[in-house]
Amino acid sequence: MTEHRPTPPLRSQRWYEPDTIRAFAHRQRTQQMGLRREDFLGKPVIGIINTWSEMSACHIHLRDRAETVKRAVWAAGGYPVELPALSVGEVMVKPTTMLYRNFLAMETEELLRSHPIDGAVLLGGCDKSTPALLMGGLSMDIPMLFMPAGPMSNGQWRGQKSGAGTHTKKYWDQLRVGAITRHDWVELEGAMTRSIGTCNTMGTASTMTLIAEAIGFTLPGAASIPAADSGHVRMAAACGDRIVAMVREDLRPSRWLTRRHFDNGIATYMALGGSTNAAIHLIAMARRAGISLTLDDMAAMARRIPVLVNLFPSGNALMEDFFFAGGLPALHAKMRDFLDLDCAGIAGVPLREIIAEAACHDDDVIRNLANPVTPLDRGVTLAVLRGNLCPDGAVMKSSAADPRLARHVGPALVFEGPEDMAARIDDPALEVTADTVLVLRNGGPVGGPGMPEWGNLPIPKKLLTQGVKDMIRISDARMSGTHYGSCILHVAPEAAVGGPLALLRTGDRVALDVPEGRLDMQVPEDELARRRAAFVPTHRNYTRSLVALHQRHVTQAHEGCDYDFLQDATPVPEPGIF
Repeated sequence: MTEHRPTPPLRSQRWYEPDTIRAFAHRQRTQQMGLRREDFLGKPVIGIINTWSEMSACHIHLRDRAETVKRAVWAAGGYPVELPALSVGEVMVKPTTMLYRNFLAMETEELLRSHPIDGAVLLGGCDKSTPALLMGGLSMDIPMLFMPAGPMSNGQWRGQKSGAGTHTKKYWDQLRVGAITRHDWVELEGAMTRSIGTCNTMGTASTMTLIAEAIGFTLPGAASIPAADSGHVRMAAACGDRIVAMVREDLRPSRWLTRRHFDNGIATYMALGGSTNAAIHLIAMARRAGISLTLDDMAAMARRIPVLVNLFPSGNALMEDFFFAGGLPALHAKMRDFLDLDCAGIAGVPLREIIAEAACHDDDVIRNLANPVTPLDRGVTLAVLRGNLCPDGAVMKSSAADPRLARHVGPALVFEGPEDMAARIDDPALEVTADTVLVLRNGGPVGGPGMPEWGNLPIPKKLLTQGVKDMIRISDARMSGTHYGSCILHVAPEAAVGGPLALLRTGDRVALDVPEGRLDMQVPEDELARRRAAFVPTHRNYTRSLVALHQRHVTQAHEGCDYDFLQDATPVPEPGIF
């Protein structure tokens, strides 16, 4: 017999129901918009947080999807209201949307808190929008679910699959050495991104939406549906229907979300061969939920689960292929031994029931454990390194790197920032060999500011012409999840706050040992002490705007890069009735 739970009091009716002058004004102004009293009195009010923007091709269709969600909310007996929020769409935003992730999280939380909202549907998908929306929703702790924007359709150029980001980098290097023409380069602009939606590789966007699904924040199968597919519209309607039921069940995150759910998300992350950026976002999301999570927790999972999803940049397929292969339920069925199958998310259904009927339709795209894309002895999704160059950690996606470089010692070539690098990287007189370790600093959370995606340093042109395709690169910045190569990222503490990376000099020997999890500079401690005493920050300090607040309060990469005053999971008191 199904347990009957009484419908909880609706938060929104504190605004609408009392016989007070303030409630009179709330009812009056709502009717001013053409609604009848019966449209909102006594009904769950559903906030649709929409990151639609004409500056984000990833989210351009979310205005239409919001209308679909609204129709379903009305049909389910709710009252939908759309609340626009910062888009944080990649590519157009400079220096990086990471500078604004916490801003969107704050906006989401405050929009939900300050308005008469009982439940929320969060519309997003491009890189930072997913963790930002979830961080804000977790801090608010009302019934909420995430509706992924969906990946773009497969791209193709001259008979070859082309994925957003991954192939841009590949073809740019080919253009630099004359392997393709300028005409080819222009032609590629219109061929690679051929529909609405997020990047179709296993970049940060798909990594985070699939992790969100694995944790339980989305409807089953939602994250891989292509944005242009009619199934995406039907999924949006299902979200509107489900959120009304969640409000009636009072299914707030604090009532269902546990560390076990995050472990499912981490296990999925590793099997996907996902973006290194997820390591930062997962820590930030977990802390908003009052759950302890560290880089070491993720590294331990990475050592157990090989890459099983054959997508760029670790493989050779794209998100549409993953969707047709069966999506996340099919992957979960193949890795069930690494998952807690009793976990139930916003759908209210245990994972074991979700995967019971799941089938894989392409065993090359979604591999099994006996045939991984990258065996564990060849590389993992997330390798965590420590040493005197990164005492608080650094990360590397060794599954997308040349395995010959897993153990390497070479001289450092240090760039102070992207301008310095751009000015010198293709200089024919640059003293660099394939053994050189390229280093970019002042790209961290404070120094960037915002930790831009500068970490996939370009290979110097003189080496490209010699056939060099990979080399060791180190940075306190991040790297696009669509990129690849032997890039060591998120070095913490960063150079701008006096981390050891600030002490490294061109010519110093750097030793990398991925199997042992070590990254060290071979410089005597007494010399490092002298350099430390003489250290003077070279990054720019801001005195106004969001950037100033960011530089004062952002935490380091291994702590999630959230603001220190937002990581406390203690609820903020509800607004007063006046």
